Amino acid sequence: MGIRGEIRFLLGEKPVALSSVDPNTTLLDYLRAGGRCGTKEGCGEGDCGACTVVLAEAHDGGLRYRAVNACIQLLAAVDGKQVLTVEDLRAPDGDLHPVQTALIEEEATQCGFCTPGFVMSLFALYRQGARPDRAGLVDALAGNLCRCTGYGPIVTAGLRALHASPADRFAAREAAVAEKLAAWRGEGDSLAYRVAGRRYDAPRSRDELASLLAKDPEATIVAGLTDVGIWITKQHRRLDRVVYLGEVAELAEIRQDDGVLEIGAAVTYGDALPALAGHWPDLGELLRRLGSAQIRNVATIGGNIANGSPVGDMPPPLIALDACLVLGNEAGRREIALEDFFLDYGRQDLRPGEFVEALRVRLPVPGDRFCCYKLSKRFDQDISSVCGAFYLHVDDGGTVDAVRFAYGGMAGIPKRAPAAEAAVLGRRWDEATARRAMTALDGDFTPISDHRASSAYRILAARNLLYKFYLESTGATVPARVPGLGGAADG
Repeated sequence: MGIRGEIRFLLGEKPVALSSVDPNTTLLDYLRAGGRCGTKEGCGEGDCGACTVVLAEAHDGGLRYRAVNACIQLLAAVDGKQVLTVEDLRAPDGDLHPVQTALIEEEATQCGFCTPGFVMSLFALYRQGARPDRAGLVDALAGNLCRCTGYGPIVTAGLRALHASPADRFAAREAAVAEKLAAWRGEGDSLAYRVAGRRYDAPRSRDELASLLAKDPEATIVAGLTDVGIWITKQHRRLDRVVYLGEVAELAEIRQDDGVLEIGAAVTYGDALPALAGHWPDLGELLRRLGSAQIRNVATIGGNIANGSPVGDMPPPLIALDACLVLGNEAGRREIALEDFFLDYGRQDLRPGEFVEALRVRLPVPGDRFCCYKLSKRFDQDISSVCGAFYLHVDDGGTVDAVRFAYGGMAGIPKRAPAAEAAVLGRRWDEATARRAMTALDGDFTPISDHRASSAYRILAARNLLYKFYLESTGATVPARVPGLGGAADG
């Protein structure tokens, strides 16, 4: 395995090799500076979708297409991939792609600013062979915002294009592009990019990663860049040493063995969703609401955990499921309970040179009951005001013999609710027990008030979510009003 000092990728079908571009350059800035101005800058933080482009990667002998937000992707992160923008969709003879034709014929454009992003999101679905129904398409386009509120004809056009013939001119070129990208990857070279005193490393193995971090434990570790990208676009920070996890093969694996599901730290939400939803449907629904398709295509579960945010969506359900973290460094590995990883606001149990390597979760067994819920101001693509996750196991006699309740947004770290758990353990899981646990939450949390929610709202919501878990896990009928809930009992 060698070292390569230049970024190389396909822009459309044109090979590009770069050796002097600042490693902090975003893909969006590079595209627009090079004249590809169809890709728009809207929010600069991965929310609006105006900057959506499509990345194609060699996969199983063909290409895998993913829509991503160019505004928060570093240019270096597209190394070894094909970048497709709206300019690539028009054929040399002037013919438009079927997605573009459908949008025109359904009069699905108004001011046009958001249109290239919609085109590219629909193009990614087209090349994936997706055939969604209306609800599925609306969900897939949740990351593309139309400022003119033209969603009706956009969705109609999308359905028309996606349910037509799947053939397009990209299909004829796919094998050649896949062969080129696979040949690059087969060379096995790790990217070690150096410009003007700044460094960007993309190791190809776990051991290479560990060695890099042992030498430079203060380097910024990135994966999906959905958080760090905003440091660059919004905080105008410049990162001198970046280590990218997206090429480390061992960290991109999902394994299931001996009743345990193991997810590598660089596995994206999009790739993890089927495995998690298959075992825990509520967790799948939470993931579906976590960002847009563009975000889920690059953001990683390991990154969400390592970031240590008190309102991160993944830690509460994973803590409730008694997940463990595998942490690695050059000396080896250690395993800790996920709940022990969060020490205080902004502090995690990571030693110098250490990184999150994998997440391990025990698979469900008979008697398990699990639900998780997220409350936010917007349904899609919003940070939680309160996230609640609830697990218990009921023995054959109807008694709770294991319980784990965890919340996000209620403290400086994702945190269990020990008093509420104690109110449930060893008792029958009935309304009286649920009400006792709801009252006990007052001793578990003293939440803050901020722009997302007041302290009073958060504690009320925490009680409501626990009661909702009781109702859903038992099939009980929702009463018209429950004392102490402050209103309807649906959380």
